Amino acid sequence: MLSKSQISFIKSLHQKKYRKEHGLFIVEGIKSIQEFFQSSYHIHTIFYNSEQYNLLPKLPANINLFEVNNAELDKISTLQTPQGFLALVHIPKNKTLNSNELKNQFTLVLDGVQDPGNMGTIIRTADWFGFKQIICSKDCVEVFNPKTVQATMGSLARINIYEEDLPTLLANIAVPVFGALLDGESIYHTQWGNEGLIVLGNEGKGISAEVIQKITKPVTIPRVGEAESLNVAVSAAIFCAELVRVRN
Repeated sequence: MLSKSQISFIKSLHQKKYRKEHGLFIVEGIKSIQEFFQSSYHIHTIFYNSEQYNLLPKLPANINLFEVNNAELDKISTLQTPQGFLALVHIPKNKTLNSNELKNQFTLVLDGVQDPGNMGTIIRTADWFGFKQIICSKDCVEVFNPKTVQATMGSLARINIYEEDLPTLLANIAVPVFGALLDGESIYHTQWGNEGLIVLGNEGKGISAEVIQKITKPVTIPRVGEAESLNVAVSAAIFCAELVRVRN
């Protein structure tokens, strides 16, 4: 049985400042949790509903297991309908981006993406298309936000996420910088080469003025209909699909 202090502690991790303070974030659902314990992430504790214990795979000995009932799971879950399993996972230390990691591949760069669902969908999409890393501006939504984690469906465990000051980064790299802009060249006519950064902007404001100055190749997804804009996660999927098509 969970104590009041345990419930209070887990619920505090619903908020960014306490995730940062304690170095832990929440993952829910057995499939997503499996992705994390098969990765380089370290799981602190798994809370499970006894009715679903048989779904637990064989776990490493250093993972704590704690049985909870439905009422307790309702209290600690971030979901309206809890999935029977909730894990506390250690937040890894900030990774340092090595510029050599940008060579001979394409990397998504997110400038001010704010919606947790969009962020999670982009991470999941990048994983689907075989991208290994994503660079986020410092004002992007936190990738350990529970809604973001849930939307990645475990893909966060496989994608390296870097948080960078984008104007500084883009001013000091030697690979092409492609930017998703309305007045760019069609992605279907662009000469992509074999490496580069693909910059996608904020849901409402697009790419910031400072970052636009660092873009060397503006590109666009041609509009055929009358919609004013595309969702940033949809745009990311189209760019990823086209880059994979071109490279293959």
